[in-house]
Amino acid sequence: MREEAVVPVAEEDINDDMMSSDNDTELDDHPDHDDNNQHISDQPAGQLASSLDIKSSRKNALLRLRCRVEDAILGGYIYGKNKNKLLSVKTITEDLTGISLWGVPLLPSQDNTRKDIVLLNFLRAKDYGVYEAFKMMMKTLRWRREFRVSEILDEKQFNPDLEDLWYNDNGKDKEGRILCYNVFRNIKNKELEEEIWGRHNHHHECLKWRVHIIEKAIQQLEFKQGGVNSVLMITDLGNSPGNAWKEVRWINRKMMTLVHDHYPGIIYKNIFINVPVWFSTVHALNLRMITQRSKNTFIFVRPSKVTETLLKYISPENLLAEYGGLKKDKDVEFSTDDKVLEISVKPCSICLIKMPVKEVEVTITWDLIVVGNEVSYKEEFIPDDDCSYRVMLQEDKKMVKSVRNSFHIREEGRIVITIDNPTYKKKTAFYRYKTKPSVPMYMYLK
Repeated sequence: MREEAVVPVAEEDINDDMMSSDNDTELDDHPDHDDNNQHISDQPAGQLASSLDIKSSRKNALLRLRCRVEDAILGGYIYGKNKNKLLSVKTITEDLTGISLWGVPLLPSQDNTRKDIVLLNFLRAKDYGVYEAFKMMMKTLRWRREFRVSEILDEKQFNPDLEDLWYNDNGKDKEGRILCYNVFRNIKNKELEEEIWGRHNHHHECLKWRVHIIEKAIQQLEFKQGGVNSVLMITDLGNSPGNAWKEVRWINRKMMTLVHDHYPGIIYKNIFINVPVWFSTVHALNLRMITQRSKNTFIFVRPSKVTETLLKYISPENLLAEYGGLKKDKDVEFSTDDKVLEISVKPCSICLIKMPVKEVEVTITWDLIVVGNEVSYKEEFIPDDDCSYRVMLQEDKKMVKSVRNSFHIREEGRIVITIDNPTYKKKTAFYRYKTKPSVPMYMYLK
């Protein structure tokens, strides 16, 4: 089944009379925009109404949009009005019956539940105006065909140098959404950096790469009620090349436009981190041209607020260590399934974190982060036997990033981490630990 079928159409020759004959009656008078009122109903599967139990005005809008889409597909004008008289209606219909969007068939007779989720994305973007939503979908399908999105999914067509500038790390946020990073990597070879960005049409290649990343993430979406239906996108501009800021601005401006026009409901939040003040100001002007609903998906974060902001959406175990989280590449000690504990550190106070160990001949390993840093910490082992000596593992040290340490346990006791917060702001600390049987190094040497 193909995603886009090639049919000759006139770019702007959309039959507005055909689409808007009952436009005035299709716009909801006062649509309620609370999207959390949806749940699965017990409606029989054979009925025309959507399987999503939603308010009547929304249900009516969804039904009308489904009918418009079906008529456009079967009538051969889903991309616009066809003026090629050499093609019969039968030929056009055969070309379009397999059309899909984001992997979801658009004909009502195929995969109704998933299709309704897709259609609702367009309806919400246009405040449940059926004509506007249908027109937006037509433009999206036409753009995907002209931009050759199906070909963009092939990674082999991209220059290998792009892997030095961007990378994609898929994970999950607190609500289970797909987590997708776009990060400028710091290229130490300045000559290579200048050659990459100086290449003709490189910014167009980067734009296609960004679309490629979104499309790869969309392949993991479920498009079902209560499922994973959106993506949390994070774009790190911290290491953006100074000699290519013009290209970087162009790429991000185009991506903001594409997300607004052709990916309704797909990007839950588009978070730009390590953003210079002037950059957020420039893009604030660009945001004036889009709807308030789309504006709310864009967040610009200064370097000092990166960890604090990302932890609002991502749990510490799923947030990369370079952004103040606990997730590390190829981590052999912990996984995202290991439990993370949270503790508050009051202003101008000292907090103790105790990790008891009731086994011997094991190694305990722990991770620690404090949001905002600006604290000092020390680590020590305190045995349960009062006659034994304490072991200082880390003397007072200022915390600048996440901490990992380990210690081989020879007697029962506890690891105690002392956090000193001298500031007037409350801090939040996250930590995790685990033990595993081990043999001390000196035994190997024997």
